[in-house]
Parts: sequence; structure tokens; C-alpha cells
Amino acid sequence: MKRNKEHLSMNNTKVKNNIMKRIITTLATVVALSICAQAQKTKTENVILITLDGMRWQEIFNGADSSLFKQQSQIKDGKLKEKYWREDVNERRNVLLPFFWNTIAKEGQLYGNRKLNSVANVTNNQLFSYPGYNELLTGAADNERVHSNEKFYNPNINVLEFINSQPAFKGKVAAFASWDVFPYIINDKRNGIPVNSGMMNATGNKLTEGEKLLNALNSSLPSLFGETRIDAPTFYFGFEYLKKTQPRVLYLSFDETDDFAHSGEYAAYLNSANYTDRWISELWSYLQSNPTYKNKTTLIVTCDHGRGNDSKSWKDHGQKVPESGQIWMACLGPDTPALGEMKGNQIYQNQIAKTLATFLGVNFISDKAIGDIISSAIKK
Repeated sequence: MKRNKEHLSMNNTKVKNNIMKRIITTLATVVALSICAQAQKTKTENVILITLDGMRWQEIFNGADSSLFKQQSQIKDGKLKEKYWREDVNERRNVLLPFFWNTIAKEGQLYGNRKLNSVANVTNNQLFSYPGYNELLTGAADNERVHSNEKFYNPNINVLEFINSQPAFKGKVAAFASWDVFPYIINDKRNGIPVNSGMMNATGNKLTEGEKLLNALNSSLPSLFGETRIDAPTFYFGFEYLKKTQPRVLYLSFDETDDFAHSGEYAAYLNSANYTDRWISELWSYLQSNPTYKNKTTLIVTCDHGRGNDSKSWKDHGQKVPESGQIWMACLGPDTPALGEMKGNQIYQNQIAKTLATFLGVNFISDKAIGDIISSAIKK
């Protein structure tokens, strides 16, 4: 009997010791994560992330491609050339994307002009949208689980929800997207981040007059791309939300460039890029006029994938079009040195998530090996 009691006593002691070890280990992990979550001090207090689905680096850095003019069907060649064609490449890209080249190129940075040996690539091997957005937002490719554009909830933790889990950012992260798959990509079911996408209207009890008007328009506009809405409502829904709630992280994802490219409508593709540039300019002007955001906000603009580089393959992307792994990135804000077009460097899509968090003084960590910070984008 005594021996059994001693044995039980020893077992109880072992159990208690094991529990204490677990508690100590858990506390150490929490402290470590808390320390890790704090990164270098920056001037940036807010980040706006913007993506143009399937927008090629060729038009970003070279402007309109005259070899593709004859493939479009909506505007006659003469009018398209008059609007977007200039013999000089600097003038040509400026007329297509004036905000990129009059503001970002002078006050920020642009990555991905392969003619200057500035190389930007994805690391996933799928080369289409969901895998690209997964890599962009989670900091790592997941070729085994993310290999379709189907609506399934993303199992990977993304940078938006990681930032939203930090006390200073809780409830101050939101996303507005044209593509209706985004609630699944961001996994709003798991993290509760508000994601307005597809044909959704603005919701809530205190809608602004602007949101009410947008709801009426959104319900009346033609559906050109099925459940994916055109980009104008996406921008203005997001813009109204920003003015009303002043989020610290806002993601705007536009889709028309990809849809029009797949249809071979080069004129519409260029027009979409042009007025998206105008929206970004409008947004930036507002940010710089508002004390909450002025000189405290970083803008990151990029894409999920590229496209083919000739008159036959420019409409497509995916594993059969290896050039669609070629991307680009633009960055503008108080912590980004004004270096303009970058030269002789290599960046990857999986680096953007950690870079975005670092601008906010947050060290994004994951259970996966994620891409490192794009150090040239942030002042040391």
C-alpha cells in the first residue's frame, strides 16, 4: 500500500512538473511572440495595399504596346494611338499612368523594369490569381494546397489578419475587392476582417450618403464579369469606408485589367489601367490632405501575376506561360527613400507581406518560411 501511495505521489509530482513546464514554455512563447511582433520604429502608421490583377510590367514601364493595337475591337486604331501612343517611352508611360510617373517615380520606388535588371517574380509555380494572392498576403507559396481559383477558405495565415490580431490594429483592417473569391482568400470566416467583394453592397446601420448612392448604382450596373463586379464600385466603396472609419490597413483589389486582357480587349485593358491610376491619385491626394494619414501612410501597389510578352500570349497566364511569373511593385510613403526606378535588384512576391507589416512596426511571423523584408524600400 505504501509503495502504491509513493508511486502515486511521484506520478502526481511528475504531472505537476509537466504542467509547470508547459505553462513556463507557453509564457515564454507568448513573450517571445510579443517581442517578435515589435519591429523597428517607422513613421508609417497606416498602409494602403492596392493590386491590379494581371497587369503586365511591360505597360507599367513602357506604356502602350503598339503591336497590340490591332487586336482590340472597341476603339479604332487611330483613336487608341492618339490617346496612348508616344514615340518616346517616357512620354508614353506617363500618358498611360501619370500618377505612377509624376509622383511615385519621383517620391517613391518602382521595382520590376527588367530592362534595367530590376527583376520581380512570384515564387509559386501556378502563375494565376488565387495562388498569387495567397503568396502576396501570406508571404509564402503553397503549391500543394493552393492550386486553383475555386472558392475554398485559405488555410494559411495572412498578414492582414496577423496585423489585425495586434491590439493597436484590432478592427482597423479591411479589404475591398472586385473578385468575389476574396472572402475565401483572406478567410474572413476565420478572422472576421470585413471583406466587401463581388456584387456586395455597403452594409451597416450608419451608411453615408455616398454609400447609399453606391449601393443603388451597384445594384443597377451591368454585370460584365459574372459575380465579379467592375472596378469603380470597388474603389468608391473602399474610399467611402476609409473616409468614414479611418482604417489603419486597407486593401483594394482591382480586377478589370485581367478580365479585359483575357478577352483580348487591349483598349479596355489600357483604359482600366489609366483610370485606376487616376483613382490612386485621388486617394493619395485625400490621404495627404487628412491629418490622420498625411505623412504617416505608405502606399504599396503591385499585381498577383504577369502575362505573356507577345501578341499571342499577352492575353494568357499560368504554367504554360512562364512570363506570367514576372511581376512589379511600386512603393510610396514616409519611410521609402525616393529612388525612383530601381536598378539591378531582385525581389519576390513573397517578400511583400513582411515588408508591409514592417512599415507598421510589426514583425510578421508565420508557421511557414516566409519571404524577408525588401530592405531597400524602408529607410534604416
